[in-house]
Amino acid sequence: MNIQGHLGEELIQDLINYCLSYIAKIKLPKKRGTFIEFRNGMLNVSPIGRSCSHEERLEFYELDKKENIRQKFVTDLQKTFEGKGLTFSIGGQISFDVFPNGWDKRYCLRLVENDGYKTIYFFGDKTMPGGNDYEIYTDSRTVGYSVTSPEDTQRICEKLFL
Repeated sequence: MNIQGHLGEELIQDLINYCLSYIAKIKLPKKRGTFIEFRNGMLNVSPIGRSCSHEERLEFYELDKKENIRQKFVTDLQKTFEGKGLTFSIGGQISFDVFPNGWDKRYCLRLVENDGYKTIYFFGDKTMPGGNDYEIYTDSRTVGYSVTSPEDTQRICEKLFL
């Protein structure tokens, strides 16, 4: 199943058109290409554009922390598309994901829950409500750890497993 087959072309076009219109009204220091990336299971929306340089990415991230650009965008989308079966999840530094309800990171748990694992560990950095790790981090089938860096993950893994 893919997002297009699940949601239908009409809803996807309405969502894309709305996002492009919203992005056109945002004033940012810079905008670059690829504002919406169509993926198999989701749409990735980036107000600055995925084609930004590393320096531009960091600049946007700092601005977003102060002005909540992505959170305001997501809040607007949640109101506009309420009842349409969509989840909006902020992740990374420059974008957020849009996907059908239930298609978050927990989706993978269905594939392994009958394989006899006693414990499934999850490590993520966006574990707060609205972050793209929140659902799997808080799921009863996982033991979740909120981390801040690869080194933090390594430290916890060494403590747990070595």
